[in-house]
Amino acid sequence: MTRNQGKPEGVLSERIHRIALPSFKELADLSVRHQAIDLGGGKPDFPAEKTFKDAAIQAIQDDFNQYAPAQGILELRAGISQRLHQKTQIRYDAEQEITICNGVTESLAATLLAVINPGDEVIILTPAFPAYTGNVCLAGGIPVYVELTAPHFHLDKQRLETAITPRTKAIVFNSPHNPSGRIFTDAEIRGVAELSQKYDLLVITDEIYDEIYFTKEAPPAIWQLPGMRLRTIITNGFSKTYSVTGWRLGYVIAPPELTQGIRTAHSCLVLNSALPLQLGMVEAIRSREEYYLELRKSYTARLAVLAAGLAELEIPCLAPEGGYFLLADFSGLGWDDDLAFAKYLTAHIGVSARPLSAFYPNGHPAGKKLWLRFAFCKQEEVLTAAIERLKKLSLTISLQK
Repeated sequence: MTRNQGKPEGVLSERIHRIALPSFKELADLSVRHQAIDLGGGKPDFPAEKTFKDAAIQAIQDDFNQYAPAQGILELRAGISQRLHQKTQIRYDAEQEITICNGVTESLAATLLAVINPGDEVIILTPAFPAYTGNVCLAGGIPVYVELTAPHFHLDKQRLETAITPRTKAIVFNSPHNPSGRIFTDAEIRGVAELSQKYDLLVITDEIYDEIYFTKEAPPAIWQLPGMRLRTIITNGFSKTYSVTGWRLGYVIAPPELTQGIRTAHSCLVLNSALPLQLGMVEAIRSREEYYLELRKSYTARLAVLAAGLAELEIPCLAPEGGYFLLADFSGLGWDDDLAFAKYLTAHIGVSARPLSAFYPNGHPAGKKLWLRFAFCKQEEVLTAAIERLKKLSLTISLQK
């Protein structure tokens, strides 16, 4: 410690100092302290399917409690391949192209460690899940931000191209998009594909919400476009589709030569993912199509409850096309600090949400609107109770601000 005059913070690496964690934990703690209804975090409050849990429990009882293969068990990787083939008629090789990881976050971390050199630039479309920035920095890369155009968060191809430099290595692409709920259009996706091919870039996708959508057609995937399969690395997971966020299981799909590097990084990070939980997800990935139809039907109903309640309160919303978050615009209440307002809402109204500024570098939100993100992965009665509490807002805001 003498080198740093006894200051522990002097020992921390520069890459750690480059990472600023969002306000999520502070708001979660505040929510617990004030017994607020937490619509901030993306944690379903309803049970996962019994068959999934029973399969994991049975695996434990049958003593599948040791290390799993680093790349994940073949049954699960084959199930992922089969599900993608059912949806797209595209086949990925379970042996050579699919790796099981500990959630999408670790999938992204292993991917970036495998393909990013120090000083490489990685483009992130903002607003964005904060872990994108953190993992780029941990890999030694430089995050470069391209802001989506508010209020509907469209992707401007010219703005994206302007951000590309000779040091750019990859674009992180998330659709359905968190936090806006947008599904990028065919034209927007083609624009990203064209630029990635023009400048020889990788596209790293986050497709965690791909089974939760409210459009007639499933979200288009960039890797389905000509020339994109070999330059796209897919990250996805089981948390949202199967309501098992605590199981921390995800996967990476990449060309074989990239998969080798990703598996090396994955092995160094975590060695392997929990074997009993992988066996539980084998049961999940084999779900009949009715499961996915019911999933979307249930989320459509939950969204309707929250959206109708906010509409009754005359709070404008951006209708999501996918995922399970809704952005609500509280600009009309006169506040100019969304984090302060989110804290007020939690402590005084008893409803917790996430400020949109937490999804921007340096807390800079798009435009002048005061957006909060609400999670509707909750039981309908919980959403109804939250709306009832929000009705107090107009009665207390002038006194408490």
